[in-house]
Amino acid sequence: MTGNRVKNEAAQSIRVEIYNQTYNIRSDGDNEYILRLAEFVDGKMREISSGTLTVDSLKVAILAALHIADEYHQLKKSSEQSDAQLASRSAECTELLDSLLKQKDHFQHEVETEQ
Repeated sequence: MTGNRVKNEAAQSIRVEIYNQTYNIRSDGDNEYILRLAEFVDGKMREISSGTLTVDSLKVAILAALHIADEYHQLKKSSEQSDAQLASRSAECTELLDSLLKQKDHFQHEVETEQ
């Protein structure tokens, strides 16, 4: 969970609250990032609990985890599709550029032979 930052600090503990429970999380990562993750999970759990009748925090956590996993996999699938489209367009551009360069070379050769 360190992102792109490299830190020489030892792992530190940060307190977060998720669904009325306090957790001490040891991480050498960015504390603000850890807090944002905890807020996201807390929000997802509260969203799930408001739409269900269960008060069992474990069940709410599992349902929230399933929703988060679904969001992750949908975004991953979308990213993979975008990457595939980009690769296809890049290949098309490369072919077009190669074709244009060949035409240019052919045209220059014709002009040189006419002179």
